[in-house]
Amino acid sequence: MEGLYARETPALGRAVQVGLAGDRVISVSFPETVPADADPDHPLLDRVFAYLDGAEDHFDDVEVALTVPTERRAVLEAARNVPYGETVDVSRLARLAGLDDDDAEDLDTVRAALRGNPVPLFIPDHRIEGRGATPPPVAERLRDLEA
Repeated sequence: MEGLYARETPALGRAVQVGLAGDRVISVSFPETVPADADPDHPLLDRVFAYLDGAEDHFDDVEVALTVPTERRAVLEAARNVPYGETVDVSRLARLAGLDDDDAEDLDTVRAALRGNPVPLFIPDHRIEGRGATPPPVAERLRDLEA
């Protein structure tokens, strides 16, 4: 089912919005309000809301579409493998992505990949210390949910 899906959630104090192309997630955002053109009904949103209500879900079976450069893709794939409830720093994520954690340019690549993450939550940048695509108050709430 293609389209834009969103619902407001008290758990985050804002909406969760998911964009789909076919069976792949192409975008996730956390707008202040639900967009007028968004459909509130989708099984994936049901899973997200169960997760926000405390159900453990890794979302590792969710198909995502990534159109990012190869190095950034490696970073995002490594971030996707950080286990539920764990947090790692940027240096550790660099190593997990096969990059040099002593190289400033590689660390910049990691930070840029996280900030440009098109599908936060399904690629859980909230599990990485520092700033990702997930807004800081949302990232903090998601870490609290997984604690």
